[in-house]
Amino acid sequence: MALASELLDFSKPLNVQLLDQTVKAFYHSANPAERSAAEEVLKQLSEHPDAWTRVDGILEAAADTDTKYYGLQILERQIKFRWVTMPNDQREGIKNYLSNMIIKLSTDEAAFRTQRVMLHKVNLTLVAVLKHEWPHNWPTFLADIVGASKTSESLCENTMHLLKLLSEEVFDFSRGEMTQAKIKELKNSLNNEFALIHELCELVLTHSQRVELLGATLETLRVFLGWIPLGYIFESNLLDSLLRLLPQPQLRNRALQCLTEIGSLVVGDYYNPHFVKLYTVFMQQLQGIVPPATNISEAHENGTDDEQAFLQNLALFLAGYFRAHIGLLKADPQGQQLLLAGLEYLLKLSYIDDDEVFKVCLDYWNALVCDLFQAECVSSAPSVESPFAFRADAGADASKVAAERALFAAPMSKLRLLMISRMAKPEEILIVEDENGNIVRETMKDNDVLMQYKTMKETLVFLSHLDHDDTETQMIGKLSLQLNGREWSWNNLNTLCWAIGSISGSMAEDQENRFLVTVIRDLLNLCEKTYGKPHKAVIASNIMYVVGQYPRFLRAHWKFLRTVVNKLFEFMHESHPGVQDMAVDTLLKIAQKCKRKFVIMQLGETQPFLSELLTNLQTIICDLEPAQVHLYYEAIGQMVQSESDQARRDQYLLQLMDPPNVMWAQIIRQARANVEYLKDPAVIKNLANILRTNVGVCTSLGQPFVTQLKLIFVDMLHVYKLYSELVSAQVASGGQHATRTSIVKLLRSVKKEVLRLIECFVERAEDCATIGQQFVPEMLDPILGDYARSVPAARDAEVLSLFATIVERLQGEVTANVPRIFEAVFDPTLQMITRNFEDFPDHRLKFFSLLRAIANNCFETLLRLEMTQLKLVMDSIVWAVHHTERNVAETGLNLLLELLRSFAKCEFAAQFYQAFFMRVLTEILAVLTDTFHKPGFKLHALILQNMFTMVENPALTLPLWDAASEGDFPSNAEYVSQKTAQLLLNSFPNMQPAQVGTFVAGLSQLKADLAQFKGHLRDFLICTKEFSSTNNAALYAEEAAIEVESARQKALQIPGMVKPSEMAD
Repeated sequence: MALASELLDFSKPLNVQLLDQTVKAFYHSANPAERSAAEEVLKQLSEHPDAWTRVDGILEAAADTDTKYYGLQILERQIKFRWVTMPNDQREGIKNYLSNMIIKLSTDEAAFRTQRVMLHKVNLTLVAVLKHEWPHNWPTFLADIVGASKTSESLCENTMHLLKLLSEEVFDFSRGEMTQAKIKELKNSLNNEFALIHELCELVLTHSQRVELLGATLETLRVFLGWIPLGYIFESNLLDSLLRLLPQPQLRNRALQCLTEIGSLVVGDYYNPHFVKLYTVFMQQLQGIVPPATNISEAHENGTDDEQAFLQNLALFLAGYFRAHIGLLKADPQGQQLLLAGLEYLLKLSYIDDDEVFKVCLDYWNALVCDLFQAECVSSAPSVESPFAFRADAGADASKVAAERALFAAPMSKLRLLMISRMAKPEEILIVEDENGNIVRETMKDNDVLMQYKTMKETLVFLSHLDHDDTETQMIGKLSLQLNGREWSWNNLNTLCWAIGSISGSMAEDQENRFLVTVIRDLLNLCEKTYGKPHKAVIASNIMYVVGQYPRFLRAHWKFLRTVVNKLFEFMHESHPGVQDMAVDTLLKIAQKCKRKFVIMQLGETQPFLSELLTNLQTIICDLEPAQVHLYYEAIGQMVQSESDQARRDQYLLQLMDPPNVMWAQIIRQARANVEYLKDPAVIKNLANILRTNVGVCTSLGQPFVTQLKLIFVDMLHVYKLYSELVSAQVASGGQHATRTSIVKLLRSVKKEVLRLIECFVERAEDCATIGQQFVPEMLDPILGDYARSVPAARDAEVLSLFATIVERLQGEVTANVPRIFEAVFDPTLQMITRNFEDFPDHRLKFFSLLRAIANNCFETLLRLEMTQLKLVMDSIVWAVHHTERNVAETGLNLLLELLRSFAKCEFAAQFYQAFFMRVLTEILAVLTDTFHKPGFKLHALILQNMFTMVENPALTLPLWDAASEGDFPSNAEYVSQKTAQLLLNSFPNMQPAQVGTFVAGLSQLKADLAQFKGHLRDFLICTKEFSSTNNAALYAEEAAIEVESARQKALQIPGMVKPSEMAD
């Protein structure tokens, strides 16, 4: 590898043989040092500004294909980043070289077949040139390439691949890759010159017998069909040609893909007869390819890859066509029969055991039932009992609504059965069947399954609204088949119960009550009559899931609620994996939605049910694990919280907390006699569990928990202080390794639970004044003082989180203590986290969350800081903005934006901006353009908008420049514009001064319109070329988030669409 350095000597001709050896060493050497050296040489060579001049020699003389790819990468990099800086003759030379190379490889039949990958890479490189040169500097490109294609079928085939790549670049991948103006220009050029492409495609489809060429033409047409002028589709022979090719097995899939693109087009009524003809002829041909009686699921399972692909493409065609044109088929009797035939095919396709095929079908079914629901839904004056009830006169034409209901009745009934049979698993289910057929506790959630469940739930809710009676009949019928054993299986019972749970809230209350009485009774009977722990575990999980989804039913039927809760207590003694977890989870869910029912006196009972629960507390939880006990306490805490009588609530709380309080008192009593007792690992574990139990109850109770907190608060702080000293001593003697020892981990777990308990209470408390006066002063030395005194490895990030919460909740009540907080945490934490971007990850985020809380709630304390201290604060924020951890960077950006806005309104605005404006502007531009911080784009834009607005604010009376070193400027706005342009030109030498000047001017001109301002920034980022080859979805994340929230608000309007557990009480 020593000789490889001569590759970097551009005074000598390139030794291509040596380059071959270097590339081979990089890809294939078994010696890591040799591979690393080769990598370094190749990297330096590719980054040399004149490396592209050697590409022709590499491509002509290299013996290794990898070397040729390397040469093309060099050329592609030159085109991407330095094209506009090259002289015209050099650009013309590259264009001609690439064109000639394509013609040479394409017209040689042998080379065309053996060097397809190389040819594809050359095609991509030429497309990169076209994005710069076409149409202005290469107006004859399309005419040239189409004309040449008529001379050779292999060249024509490559032309199709090239045109496909060009279309994809312009229409599919252009967002975030090119400026909006460039995208528009290329789209217009392709549209205007499409006649040439259409002529070539029609020539091939009409006259060629070469299957490869026909296939390439169909693939190219597929990417064109979404945007070409409609006349080329419907006023030519294209549609007939595609339908003619459909029966041919070798071309069937690609022809069907083209028909799918056409069938999915949404255009005006003018072409409706063509769409009807397309579907009619297609269905006639389909019945010859896949007869109606075919078991499509079996055919897919036993079919070849092409046959399976055809069935998937068929699902795409039917779903796409129906989405766009189902209204045309509903309009006349013949169309209705063809529509029903197509829906029957789609139903059969939905039973195929393939996730991709099912997803295509499911997405369409979801859209169809949503449309049917909206067509029937009453839009005015819904009744109180059923806000989405249906009436025969709901639409302008009642007979039309009735006819449509009748038309879709049979397919929708079959669809309900499909949804029930294939229902996906909801997230509440913890018990699953593994690959060996055993029932086990789930260890990891499958996000794809959860998303599928969400879509299936929506679909089934719409189906339930369309016909409640059929939904109930099908579900009860399937349940009876479980009871009599005819269809008994774990999977069948699971999907049925998941479907039953998913439609909660979609029926009228009286019908839902009748339905649930039958379901729960039958499930309880099934549990009683079934033997074997695995069977019982499956039934138990389904019972718990179903009852957890119907809090409205449980609230209205106390006896059922009592029976269900007692059944949950039985399941809490069941040792099968997952059953106890689901039992306590379900109890918590029921307690959150039905809590009031447990504290009132029910008819025929002598005491509230909660009193009975508290009396039998130890018996109920005796078999639960500690984590399950904590959840159980949280559930009972929900019930206690619902008691409106304060004295009775305090009594319930005292009774609930008696077991942990007795154990706490025993530990504290023995510790007072001998403090060494607290160092026993078993005692430490007990303390941690007691505190977690308190956290569970506090989470549910909120302010009323104050009576319990007062009982243990002082002793809790003493334990905290003692354990802090023990941890510091261990770390001081054992170094960093000590933090990983079991004893230190145990000690810190108790400290963290103390902090979590106090934070939990502060978050939910209502009497902030009492907290500020009675609790906060007691915490300052044991917690804050300990944090400042401890060695870095012994400091708990939860301290920062706690005091951030205290500042946010108490605001003015804690202002006097903010300097003490600042003094204790600022310098020590900053020293810990600024050494690198990896150590102390929890401290990073929580430190900046605390700073943000202080800035938002106690801003006046920042005004009292000296300039050196404020500079440290701003330095720390800048450091956060540059952080590679997304949540840290986002917190820093939010903090910076809020500080800028707050200082803009205060009397010290001019001094603040004079000191920090240019520093902040420089750093924000740095993170905006570095590609590592794209998720922060929204905040980058807001900060820049704020700054370019502020620079013209009359309140900014002091100059931002240093007159001694920089001279004088007409205004701050002029100074900022010049400095910004200079900064960008230095950072991006590939950009022209005119480009940068236009961008900087736009920042000032567009600052009043945030949407235009962000579009301007996106275009600039693409012009820098740094963003041109990366995934830029993060630049559009804000728009995506708005769409998600809009969908959620829409779902809330439909009964049953949102889970009861996700709805506010």
